[in-house]
Amino acid sequence: MRRSSVAVIGVPMDLGAGRRGVDMGPSAIRLALLGDRLAGLGYAVEDLGNVDVDQPESVPAGHERARYLPQIALTCQRISQRVENALRQEKFPLLLGGDHSIAIGTVTGIAQHYHEQNQKLGLIWIDAHADMNTPQSSPSGNIHGMPLACCIGLGPKELTSIYGWSPKVEPRNVAIIGLRSVDNEEKLNVTKTGVHASTMRDIDERGLRAVMQEAMEIAGDGTAGFHLSFDMDSVDPDEAPGVGTPVRGGITYREAHLAMEIICDCDSMLGLEIVEVNPVIDQANRTALLAVELVMSALGKRIL
Repeated sequence: MRRSSVAVIGVPMDLGAGRRGVDMGPSAIRLALLGDRLAGLGYAVEDLGNVDVDQPESVPAGHERARYLPQIALTCQRISQRVENALRQEKFPLLLGGDHSIAIGTVTGIAQHYHEQNQKLGLIWIDAHADMNTPQSSPSGNIHGMPLACCIGLGPKELTSIYGWSPKVEPRNVAIIGLRSVDNEEKLNVTKTGVHASTMRDIDERGLRAVMQEAMEIAGDGTAGFHLSFDMDSVDPDEAPGVGTPVRGGITYREAHLAMEIICDCDSMLGLEIVEVNPVIDQANRTALLAVELVMSALGKRIL
């Protein structure tokens, strides 16, 4: 992590999710003493507050195949501007979600910053889900199941073409880690686009270190570095019960920390977001506390 200053940006959005509650994720993570603990590592921390987000009660859901699309697109534009401004000021962007659709804005902001320097962005996506549905393939119409597809140019133009260009990340520079729940039609989007997907079986058979090393090589091939998008549902629900869409059989507590420590060691991470923390179904803020621990490992905390 090259920057000594961290810009914390909250996005209290659950417009893209089917279950309410992840809009309280940024508050839960902050209450777990994120700022104090980052300062304890020696970072200058600036909390930029929350991006403005429409509330589901105040706006129509819209088309059933892409619910709340205009509102999510507007929020992602706001996110991208905040992220780009942070990078211009030499600050490391740390995004707190919110549902995973916020990644469209985060990736767009980082990609735009490096696009202006004629450089490309890589992407590591740690998640139980591929998030590669489109409105045509999605069984729910929830946009939090579509952000990775949008980042590589698949999906509604309102989300894929922010700043007027697409894709924000080339599929060959995308590595998904921890997959264990993929919709039937979504599988085609994963296999035909060229993104590299590692399932839980890959982690079981090869070990997380090998999977992470491969992912960093893919995301770093010909790029300025990579953004890390970490969905807390990638971790097993026994360790992270308060998530938007829990799926059994996930990454263990130590594997999650190892992934973050390996990423920190490579010194190529350009941005980080933690998403899908849902305090409504959590236990004594366990998931938010774990989220803070993982951020600390990603930004340099060590055992010795």
